[in-house]
Amino acid sequence: MTTTTLAVLVPLLPFLGAAAGLLLGRRTPGFVRPLAVLPTLASLVLAALVAARQGGGPAVDAATELTPTGSVPIELALHIDGFAALVAVLVGCVATCVQLYSTGYLRHDPRYPSYAALVSLFTSAMFLVVYSGDLMVLLVGWEIMGICSYFLVGHYWETPEARAASLKAFLVTKLGDVPFLIGLLALASDTGSFRITRILGAVASGSLDHPTAIALLLLAGVAGKSAQFPLHTWLPDAMAGPTPVSALIHAATMVAAGVYFVARLLPLFEASQAAMIVLAVMAAVTMTGSALAALAQDDIKRVLAYSTIGQLGYMTGALAAGDRGAAVFHLLSHGAFKALLFLAAGVIIHAAGTNSLAAMSRMGNLRDRVPDAYWTMTVALLALAAIPPFSGFFSKESVLVAAEHAAGGHSAHAPAAAGWTVLVAGLLTALLTAAYATRLWLLAFRGRGAEVPDHGRQPLVMNAVLWVLAIPSLALGGLAFRLLPDWFDGGDLTPTLTTAVLGTGVALIGGIVTYAAWRHTTALAARVPLGAVAAHPEADAGQVEAEAIASHRPAYGDVALAPDPADPGRLLLGPLHRHAAAGFHLDALCTALFVRPVRAGASLVRFLDREVVDTYVRGAGTLPRWLGTAVRRAQTGNVQTYVSALLAGTVVLAVAAVLVATGA
Repeated sequence: MTTTTLAVLVPLLPFLGAAAGLLLGRRTPGFVRPLAVLPTLASLVLAALVAARQGGGPAVDAATELTPTGSVPIELALHIDGFAALVAVLVGCVATCVQLYSTGYLRHDPRYPSYAALVSLFTSAMFLVVYSGDLMVLLVGWEIMGICSYFLVGHYWETPEARAASLKAFLVTKLGDVPFLIGLLALASDTGSFRITRILGAVASGSLDHPTAIALLLLAGVAGKSAQFPLHTWLPDAMAGPTPVSALIHAATMVAAGVYFVARLLPLFEASQAAMIVLAVMAAVTMTGSALAALAQDDIKRVLAYSTIGQLGYMTGALAAGDRGAAVFHLLSHGAFKALLFLAAGVIIHAAGTNSLAAMSRMGNLRDRVPDAYWTMTVALLALAAIPPFSGFFSKESVLVAAEHAAGGHSAHAPAAAGWTVLVAGLLTALLTAAYATRLWLLAFRGRGAEVPDHGRQPLVMNAVLWVLAIPSLALGGLAFRLLPDWFDGGDLTPTLTTAVLGTGVALIGGIVTYAAWRHTTALAARVPLGAVAAHPEADAGQVEAEAIASHRPAYGDVALAPDPADPGRLLLGPLHRHAAAGFHLDALCTALFVRPVRAGASLVRFLDREVVDTYVRGAGTLPRWLGTAVRRAQTGNVQTYVSALLAGTVVLAVAAVLVATGA
C-alpha cells in the first residue's frame, strides 16, 4: 500500500468500528470489545507505518476536490509532516490503551457498547484533525470531537453533575468555535484556499491582508478547545465523566487539538506581533493560575485536570516563543504521563472506594493496596514535576530554552516580551507543579484518611496498561530530544545548563517545601477514629465512580469516611487557598458578567413579547372579531326579518334619492 492509502485507513478504521459498535453492540455483546479494541489497535499500527515511511522527511501531500463550491474549493487533503506523523502515533497509542483499560474498568456498565463506540469515533475525529491538509475537513473532526465529548462526559447522565458538566463543556467550547469559524472563513477569503500548504505559502509571500484579526479569531477557538484562559473552566468539571474518558481527552485528543492547530499554522500567528503577545499572556496566566488551583483541589481528578491546563499552557508558551518543535515535544511527553496519571487514578478510586468531592483527604495508606498504581503513578508524577531523567524534564526544558531564546532577542518571529513572559511564568509554574505533584503523592499513598476494606485487585489488563504507559513516561524524553529535531524542522531540543539548573532547582524546592509542610501538618493533626465500612469486592471501578458521583459521598459503607487533616496545600497557600480551590471564582465572575445579563435580557425580551407585541396582535384581531359578532347576530335565519330589512333599506334609498333630486 502507498503511504497515502495507509493514512486514509488510519481515521477510517476507528470510524467503521464506531459505526459497527453502535449498530451491533447491544444485539451481539460478544463483539463489543473486539470492535472497540481491534480497529483502534490497527490504526495505531498503520499510524506507526505512516510515521516510519514519512521518516521526518518531506511532507506527504495528496488532495482531491470534495465538491465544486463556486468560490473557495474544499478538498479531501492530506498533509503529513513529522509533526503529524508522531502526533498520530501518540493518539493511536493512548486511544488503544484507553480502550483496553476500559474493558476492565467498565466491564459491568450496561452502556459500555455506546461508550466504546463513542471513544472510537472520538479517536477517528482526532486522527482526521491530525492528518487533514484542508481546514474545512479539519473543522469536521474538530466539531465531531466536541459532540463526542458531550456524550462521553455525560456518560453518567443520571447524575446532575454529569449532565451539567457535559453541557458546560459543549457550550464553552462552542463559544470559542464561533470566532474560530469566522477566522477560518476570513483566512480563506484572504488566501483563496482552505489548503494548509497554500495558506502557509500565502503567509510566506506576505499576501495576507488581516493577519492580526484572523490570528485572534482563531485563538478564541484554540482557547476553548485546549482549555486556555479564559475558556478553561469546562475542563475541571468534565471530571464527572468516566476516568478513561478523562485520560483520552487530556492526553491525546480534544485539548491537544488546539495546540496542534497553532503548531501547524504557526507562521500565520508569527505574522502578527500582537497575536504572539496575546498568546504569551494567555499561556502565562493559564499555567500559573491553574497550578495554584491544582495545589488547592481535594479531588484527585480535579488536581490532574488543572495540571493538564497548566501543561497546555507550557505548550502554548513554547508556541508564543516561536518554537513549535518544543511545543509538540511537550505534547508527546505529556500525552504519555498524563494518560498514565488518569488511568492510575482510576485504580486508586476503586481501591479507596471513594471519588467524593474530598477524595484525597479521605484516602488511607494505599501503597500496599495498589502497588502497580503506586509505582507507575510515582513515575508519572516525577515526569510531571520535570525531575531528570524522566520524560517531562526534557520536554519542559525545551519549552524553557525556547522562552530563554526568545527573551534574549534571538528569535526572528517572537518578541522578547513574549519570551520573558513565558520564561518567568514557566519557572514559577515549575515550582508549583512539583508542589502539587508531591502533595498528590503524599495524600494518596501516605495519607491518613479512612482505611476502607480491600476491594480486590484490578483486572490484569488495567495494570498492564499502566506499565505500558510508564515506559515512555520514563524513557521518552532522553531519546526524543536527540531524535526529534530531524522530525521537527531541525530545531535543537537539548537542555541548556541555565534552564536545567533553574527548572530542576525550583522543582526540587517545591517538592521539598511541600513535604516539609506535610510533615508539619501531620505532627499537629490528631488521628481521627474511623468507623467500619462494608466491603463490595465484586464491584468494578466504573461502578465505584458512578455511585460516588451520584451520591457525593464515599461509594462504600454506611458511615462517612473521616478526612485527613494533614493537607499541606492549606498551609502553603494560606488565605489564597479558598480562592484557588474555587478556581479563583472565574465561574462566578462569568455568571455575573455574562450569564445574569443574558438572562435579564431574555426576561426583558419575553416581557416585551408577551405584554407589548402580543397586545398589539390581540388588538389587531379585536375589531374584526367585533364586526364578525355583529354580522353573526344579524344572521337570524328569519325570512320576514330579511324582507323587512330589505324594504327598510329600499325606503332609505328612495328617500335619499328624492332628497338628492330636490336639492338638484
